[in-house]
Amino acid sequence: MEFEYNDGGRKEAGFKGKTGDCVVRAISIVTKKPYLEIYNLVNEYGQKEYTTKTRKNKSSGRTGVHKATTKKILFDLGFDWTACMGIGTGCKFHLKKEELPMGDIIVKLSKHISVVRDGIINDTYDCSRNETRCVYGYWKLKWIK
Repeated sequence: MEFEYNDGGRKEAGFKGKTGDCVVRAISIVTKKPYLEIYNLVNEYGQKEYTTKTRKNKSSGRTGVHKATTKKILFDLGFDWTACMGIGTGCKFHLKKEELPMGDIIVKLSKHISVVRDGIINDTYDCSRNETRCVYGYWKLKWIK
């Protein structure tokens, strides 16, 4: 699968260094909204979270977003979820052009979210693991279908 470097406007927004901002980058790339706008949106959702014994930190645009918060943000922005894997089914879809739909999609991978735009990975690194990485599912904007 081809790879194209895309930081979602992170550098342009004045951010430096490496961080766990894949959710912010992915949403920014697909919605074409400024990185800083999405960064602030994610932080707003994070501030509404409750901490627990097992989840001591709140979601942050800089250090990572909890799975439930990611789902809520994407649904609120108008994305639909399509599961590619179920419990006990094993990996059926990989990060391969032939196995994913065309258009802009946000793919859920193990401990990462990335964007595939018409069969090309748009991210800060090639996360395909030589096209062997399993795709758990993907989000697509409703109005793009």
